[in-house]
Amino acid sequence: MDDTTRRAEIFGGAPDDPRFTGPATGAERPLLISVLAAQRATLELKCAGVARPARRSVEPSTLSLLGLVRHLADMERRWFRRVLAGQDVGPLFSDPTDPDGDFDGARDDPRVVAGAWEAWRAEVDFAERFARWAPDLDVEGYDAWRGTVSLRWVLIHMVEEYARHNGHADLLRERIDGAVGL
Repeated sequence: MDDTTRRAEIFGGAPDDPRFTGPATGAERPLLISVLAAQRATLELKCAGVARPARRSVEPSTLSLLGLVRHLADMERRWFRRVLAGQDVGPLFSDPTDPDGDFDGARDDPRVVAGAWEAWRAEVDFAERFARWAPDLDVEGYDAWRGTVSLRWVLIHMVEEYARHNGHADLLRERIDGAVGL
């Protein structure tokens, strides 16, 4: 393999990459918030400039970049608004009659695309404010799936959620236009 195309070098990150400027040592909360912010920024970067973000990866999968944005908006909403803040809100893009609506409803309609990004940004904004202003990382909420969870667990879980889906986004983006190393 030619040295200029080795993925290990492509993914090494540029020194000026703004995603990875947060702390690497120090207090737990700033570290967790920073790592999650880098994962969120990676999703945005992987989706940037894609003309058809609802393009499916391969049949029969409904996985798409836009579906990931919608899914992650719902995950942000679930964990931060509903579970930790105790707000009586449901998902934005799915429901019990359409549990895969986040992916199935992703269409390359400009209003659908804009709505997904607007919702995602609003949920991220809420989550960032909640994480920053919570009294501590031991703030708890209840989830029917996991039981009692702490803000600490939710932040770690969201890093895992984004990291897994950013891996999907890597493959989707490469299939769409050959872009790698974002």
